[in-house]
Amino acid sequence: MGKILIIEDDPSYLKLLNDQLTKNGYEIIKAKDGKEGLASALSQHPDLIILDIKMPVMDGIAMLDELRKDEYGKSAKVIILTNLEPNDKILRKVLEDLPTYYLVKSDIQLNELLEKIKDVLSPDKKPEQR
Repeated sequence: MGKILIIEDDPSYLKLLNDQLTKNGYEIIKAKDGKEGLASALSQHPDLIILDIKMPVMDGIAMLDELRKDEYGKSAKVIILTNLEPNDKILRKVLEDLPTYYLVKSDIQLNELLEKIKDVLSPDKKPEQR
């Protein structure tokens, strides 16, 4: 169905996402911070990256900025899934790096996230659609 990289520093939330996505047929790569996630993204070229923002070592915004500098990373599909409500500073920076979605964990149910993932990974989804 697709290879998904989950970059999340909360072990229980990472396990929840891993379990649910594996159950739905996805191959999962896990990373606990932005630096590890960037290395995994650049070496394994997942079909989708689910990215938290607030993490140790390298935060999600810095990771996404670095990812977009790479040939693969320029068009990589990224869903930002975070506890941070977007403010002007975060939104300006994030919008420069064009994530597919910016989702706040407390505002989305797991089944809604799964639908967004299916939508992003659907074969007829055009890359320029956001």
